[in-house]
Amino acid sequence: MPLTNNNLKETLDYYRAEIRRLRQVIKDLSPSLEALLRNRGLKLFKKETGDDLLLPDKSYLNSYYRMLHKYSFRLFLRDVIKFQKGFTLMDVARYATPEVTSDYITYLKKIGLIKASKGYFQLIKPVKSFGETLEWFLAEILKREFLMEAFWGVRFKKGSVPPSPEGDYDVIAKFNCSILYVEVKSSPPKQIYQKEIKAFIKRLKSLVPELSIFFMDTELRMKDKIVPMFEEETGTPFQRIKKEIFYGVSNSCENLKKPIFIMNSSDSIINNLETVFSWYHRKLVVTK
Repeated sequence: MPLTNNNLKETLDYYRAEIRRLRQVIKDLSPSLEALLRNRGLKLFKKETGDDLLLPDKSYLNSYYRMLHKYSFRLFLRDVIKFQKGFTLMDVARYATPEVTSDYITYLKKIGLIKASKGYFQLIKPVKSFGETLEWFLAEILKREFLMEAFWGVRFKKGSVPPSPEGDYDVIAKFNCSILYVEVKSSPPKQIYQKEIKAFIKRLKSLVPELSIFFMDTELRMKDKIVPMFEEETGTPFQRIKKEIFYGVSNSCENLKKPIFIMNSSDSIINNLETVFSWYHRKLVVTK
């Protein structure tokens, strides 16, 4: 039977549903994420505290999640946080038209995150940065789009395994009965330094994930600064997979040589994650 747009769509929808079903089966039959961490000698100290989250009430979470997929909306939220004590429309209209920004402000008022006061707008709850909200969003993407169990803002008890884990682990997820780690950066490349790459590699030594992703919420190039810093730290070259998505390994991780991916948010975060996961399965798993 010749393929038409209609039956091609039906076929694709069927396979997508089947993939989701199989992922759910794997999730149900495999150890929990916390069990996978305990198997590595890592005991949770805290996770997902939410002290600095910019989130609405539960009734608006789904629409807010959809809005966060827009890069311009995420940039807008960073400016809202920057000017949270009092801002006008033009203060937060650097990355979208005044018309779009006005719609964003109306939306934030509707969901109860900002209020109007004496000709200005203000955040109702003080927030230090966009970082925790971005971590929450990445974890939600892994849960909703890829059916992964995921934690964000994770800190482990010290002294349980060598080397002792340090700092917060931004997003940890269960991936194919193993672990995926995502380092989440809301800063542009010019604000990332070698010490942060070194700290990321050090966390991998404790966590031993099956694969890790260094994610930057930017549409700027990764090749100019971020990739060279990774090559210097790991001692290995990183190859471009597609656009601003790169792959390499770390010789410094006690010869584990687990895959490390670098990606930004151009096109879309979901599309870029799909590219990473597809490349991992087709290029790495198949050839093992």
